Amino acid sequence: MHRIGIVVFDGVKLLDVAGPSEVFSEANRMGADYGLTLCAVGGGAVSASTGMTIPVDADATDPGLRFDTLLVMGGDVFPGRPVDPPLRDAVRDVAARSGRVCSVCTGTFILAAAGLLDGRRATTHWRHTGVLSRGYPKITVEPDAIFVRDGGTFSSAGVTAGIDLALALLEDDHGEQLARQVAQSLVVFLQRPGGQSQFSPTLSGPRPRTPALRSVFDAVAADPADDHSTPRLAARAALSPRHLTRLFRDELGTTPARYVESVRFDAAKSALESGHTVTEVAERVGYGSPETLRRAFVARLGVSPSAYQQRFRSAQRRDAAAGPVQVKRLRDPE
Repeated sequence: MHRIGIVVFDGVKLLDVAGPSEVFSEANRMGADYGLTLCAVGGGAVSASTGMTIPVDADATDPGLRFDTLLVMGGDVFPGRPVDPPLRDAVRDVAARSGRVCSVCTGTFILAAAGLLDGRRATTHWRHTGVLSRGYPKITVEPDAIFVRDGGTFSSAGVTAGIDLALALLEDDHGEQLARQVAQSLVVFLQRPGGQSQFSPTLSGPRPRTPALRSVFDAVAADPADDHSTPRLAARAALSPRHLTRLFRDELGTTPARYVESVRFDAAKSALESGHTVTEVAERVGYGSPETLRRAFVARLGVSPSAYQQRFRSAQRRDAAAGPVQVKRLRDPE
């Protein structure tokens, strides 16, 4: 049995606990052998973020606890308050007796407070990466990552990123086929599309309220290379161009043209990081020519598409030295 310890506390995010737990439980139904133990300081039940009570199996301060994988969950209580010393000390002690040590969402702050991330790379929920970086300068914070591995230490971004991390751990243990089967059973990505900023224009802002505008919103995201001129978008929504432009301004704070450009740029970064050539990317996402794509990258990032791609490849080579599962770029701001 592969023993997994899950550290919880009052205010823990319920999905942080449930998501990874379901991955390992589903894997058990397909032949794996994971044993899950919920731990809390004192050994008593805790109250989750939803108000639900979570029963606990063990006292996190028990010196006899040993795990192959330790998962430290997050909650909205962090980083708004300091990590309680008993929780900090318990995590530090049990981590010393465990194999892999992982955090989900703001659980990273617990690992940081315990000194387990000093000199390492890590990530957390996108809202709090700046706080993490300022509060713990010995940590190299990866603000745009779904999850990060540095040796045997893992950290992941917000809530659903814990599922991505659990699938990666499962793939390490049992191979891609089982991880893929579990992902399919849970109806989630095996590996979410990488390379997109956590502030993706299709996801970081509010979703349109107007049904006609939502249809335009989704059509652009689904096929950035299509003809998305304002008249064409207006016709798709059965609106006048003036009315469509007013809706974009009122609900999204931008114009149709700027929105389309943002989606195309986001898709271009993803395609470059996937290994496509600059010419291929320009055609795939609707820029039309490599020169147009180059101007867009220089204007937004100050580097050419080829230079951006080379930097990403250099980062991949650096990450590969730390182990088989590395930085996965964040697609959504969970």
